[in-house]
Amino acid sequence: MVSALEQKAVDTIRVLAADTVRGANSGHPGAPMGLAPIAHTLFTKFLHANPKNPYFPNRDRFLLSNGHACALQYIMLHLLGYNLSMDDLKQFRQLGSKTPGHPERIDTEGIEVTTGPLGQGIANAVGLAIGEAHLAATYNRPDFEIFNNHTYVILGDGCLQEGVASEAASIAGHLKLGKLIAIYDDNHITIDGDTAVSFTEDVVKRFESYDWHTIVVDNGDSDFASIEKAIAEAQKVTDKPSLIKVRTTIGFGSLLQGEEKVHGAPLSNDDIKQLKERFGFNPEKTFDVSSDVYDLYHARAKEGAEYEAKWNKLFDDYKSKYPKEGAEVARRFANTLPDGWEKVLPRFTPSDSPVATRKLSEGVLSAIESVLPELIGGSADLTGSNLTRWKNAVDFQHPSTGLGDYTGRYIRYGIREHAMFAIMNGLTAYGATIPYGGTFLNFLTYGWGAARLSALSHLRVIYVMTHDSIGLGEDGPTHQPIETLALTRATPNMLTFRPADGNETSGTYLAAIQNKTRPSVIALSRQNLPHLEGSSVEAVLKGAYVLQTDDKPEIVFVSTGSEVCIAVDAAKKLKEKNIKTRVVSMPCSEIFDDQPADYKKEVFPLGVPVIAIEALGKFGWDRYSHAQIGMDTFGSSGKAEDLYPHFGITSKHAVEKAEKVINHFKKLGYVPEVNAQL
Repeated sequence: MVSALEQKAVDTIRVLAADTVRGANSGHPGAPMGLAPIAHTLFTKFLHANPKNPYFPNRDRFLLSNGHACALQYIMLHLLGYNLSMDDLKQFRQLGSKTPGHPERIDTEGIEVTTGPLGQGIANAVGLAIGEAHLAATYNRPDFEIFNNHTYVILGDGCLQEGVASEAASIAGHLKLGKLIAIYDDNHITIDGDTAVSFTEDVVKRFESYDWHTIVVDNGDSDFASIEKAIAEAQKVTDKPSLIKVRTTIGFGSLLQGEEKVHGAPLSNDDIKQLKERFGFNPEKTFDVSSDVYDLYHARAKEGAEYEAKWNKLFDDYKSKYPKEGAEVARRFANTLPDGWEKVLPRFTPSDSPVATRKLSEGVLSAIESVLPELIGGSADLTGSNLTRWKNAVDFQHPSTGLGDYTGRYIRYGIREHAMFAIMNGLTAYGATIPYGGTFLNFLTYGWGAARLSALSHLRVIYVMTHDSIGLGEDGPTHQPIETLALTRATPNMLTFRPADGNETSGTYLAAIQNKTRPSVIALSRQNLPHLEGSSVEAVLKGAYVLQTDDKPEIVFVSTGSEVCIAVDAAKKLKEKNIKTRVVSMPCSEIFDDQPADYKKEVFPLGVPVIAIEALGKFGWDRYSHAQIGMDTFGSSGKAEDLYPHFGITSKHAVEKAEKVINHFKKLGYVPEVNAQL
């Protein structure tokens, strides 16, 4: 039997959820009210965390995948004594508050990962579980189990209907992530009403087919003992992730309980009054928590502090016995890079043979993997095309498969782009890892929901995107990205790199790894490219730079990636016509935008017309140029050497465009030789 105090605590969560959503006049009260027994049981009996130090390395991780129910998570953080006050609850969904409308990791202490779009949280949880499994296999020693935390995630019907959740659950089962425990809030309600209208599959059988351990709790409204027993049972299963399906009543206690009306709108004042009376609360009081309920949760918080203190002692002893490993763990969780790691980056001269930037990327990864143990890579079934695996990499696999082990740093994601991106977010959020993952650039938008969250969440995730333009050739317009980089460049807090040669590829990784709070999209060519005179690793850190120039140029070409060599060739041809030219390489426009105005003027002299060249869409290039050479349509199937002339992306066309642009501005009275000095 549940104690009277525990029942009171659960009912307090339910009433607080109603008050919190009513106070904002916006939100989702039903799921928090239905989930109250699960949250109480999980947080008070299983979850190891210290509210006064929410981010110590071996804490248990908790995610709320059905993020619309975030009032529940905020209430639990408040009751346990995290840095979230009652006033913060009263500011739910208000501008500048710690309690936004969905959980945001950069706004609220104790939130591990930003969730909101349904299905992301369960996929993030897979990444968190991979992080624990990898670090445990890498650093744990006999009598020193410094990594052994569980990852818990609550998810709902909506999460299970999103494809990303299926992708993630599938790979989690394959990887046998035994410390991942998902609790499914089976309340039978979505916005459209009863799930009978759209979602009638047998979820348990589905997850059993993914090779998950499954448990069913029939009464999640009041059978606290069965919830506790189910979580304890799941903890004992170490070779499979666990799904606990708990039947709950959405909006439990409301006059509208069990209906979709309680899902996404505040309860009425009359309903809240009867709810409080039903649970023995004073209906005249709002946001009211009794001292004995606070005492219950604060006692659990004290246990969490003691748990951390015990771990800190263990880690101190570990560092004494294994100083090299201990220092490395501490450095990785401090998010600092090894001194001088960048010295291993490959460098090139124009005499080196032309190489595709995807191949150059492989060279960089092969060079840095030994000095950056936190680097963990993978590909969505395109390893041989993305070239994302260094030669001696060990695959991250369950040891029983014989295909690798959990110390492995290369993940075979399978054809699961969306899950890969979301899992990388979870890996970064776990800490001590720098994940990268590969697919074709055009398929970045398959998993865009997760990629966008990388930027929103300030996560250093590296997207290695090959086959970056019409230059990929015969696969045709379904695979040739046209609009993709316009999207990434328009996304706040995201870096887009398109390196032109070997030095810029090395510089791209330097910039991407140094930027600790921004994801990077690296667009890489399939076709071979020459190493350019004037390029350098460090120049990429400025975003754009003068690659080659004549004194007092009459025209400036700005270009990226595989088209920079076209600009260089066009400049040579113009020089033969006594037209002075400058070539600017812009591997990352976002970094260039961050530079001081004086530097920008050095790169693009005032009064000199600019032509942009890129074998993708022209959209956005008018910010930097007066004319553009690029794509106005989708691509076509054919050899790269045929496609470029077909679409007018050649040095010959660039010369013709330059002459027209110069003449156009001369007719308007602009004289480049004079204007360049203004």
